[in-house]
Amino acid sequence: MTAPSLPDAASPHRRTPLALSLGDPAGVGPEIVAKAWSALRDTGPPFVVVGEHDLMAAAMPARMKGAVRRVSSPGEAMEVFASALPVIDLPLVSPVVAGKSSPAHAGAVIRWIETAVGLALSGAVSGLVTAPIAKAPLYAAGFAFPGHTEFLAELTAGAPFEGERGPVMMLVAGDLRTALVTIHQPLRDAIAALDQEMVVHVGRVTAEALARDFGIPSPRLVLAGLNPHAGEGGTIGREEIDILNPAAARLRALGIDCSDARPADSLFHPAARATYDAALCLYHDQALIPVKTVDFWGGVNVTLGLPIVRTSPDHGVGYDIAGRGLARADSLIAAIRLAAKIAAQRGA
Repeated sequence: MTAPSLPDAASPHRRTPLALSLGDPAGVGPEIVAKAWSALRDTGPPFVVVGEHDLMAAAMPARMKGAVRRVSSPGEAMEVFASALPVIDLPLVSPVVAGKSSPAHAGAVIRWIETAVGLALSGAVSGLVTAPIAKAPLYAAGFAFPGHTEFLAELTAGAPFEGERGPVMMLVAGDLRTALVTIHQPLRDAIAALDQEMVVHVGRVTAEALARDFGIPSPRLVLAGLNPHAGEGGTIGREEIDILNPAAARLRALGIDCSDARPADSLFHPAARATYDAALCLYHDQALIPVKTVDFWGGVNVTLGLPIVRTSPDHGVGYDIAGRGLARADSLIAAIRLAAKIAAQRGA
């Protein structure tokens, strides 16, 4: 399946950069941000880091020492991006040890996210890319949200938005897009939670986002089955009969092209992917295993149904390799490029 044409994310006519919140300072975030800037400095898309200047300066390879610049605004970041990584400097209050999580960093991590979201809501930046955060140190400091996605939904709840509001998590790898009906729940809880309303809501958000953000005017959705062989007529489970197929029928009644539940084991090979624009997946691994199989290094997490553009790399903080120069920036670079394309599609 050929991806739809989107506006050039590196166009010199782009008015604003993206904001990139630095994420967990003890993880791989600083390293992959430095590598992403090195890869994109000549071509764009331009971005401004919301984080700590000194941490980014320390993360730069020796040949690029000094190529980090404090800036006071996204406009200033546009002017310096080709020669230096621009950073809106919001310093940490305690030292960072690479690979060692600390609740002491939680306040700064949250402030970086809040500041970057504020820039996106104001229009000062065209979208938001978030480097990975670790939940445990945030929880230990009193963070009240399950993760990034839910926090961003809360921060943007007061902003106007036309259409079905998310958040819905979508993973993107090449021509494969998978939207999640349930996310970070134990499998037994995810299955118990499934109902028609959830499936219809995720289908509506996904279809609207494909049209608005990906330039697909008539999106085609495929609904993954929960049970082996999509229940085989109720002989291997009734969720397809009682929940999934009725939800698909409701989506079709709304004018959305959505299949009945299909066996998940045959949805993700190349010929199958050519028949749909996004797959509605029912639990975490059903969506993430095919994405990481198609492109382990370059998958992107996109939050659908928000009044701002948000993407992130499809991996975690990587404490085990932090500070060792081993982290790959492929997924972050892909997230930056996709955020810029979606922003251009929205006219930002």
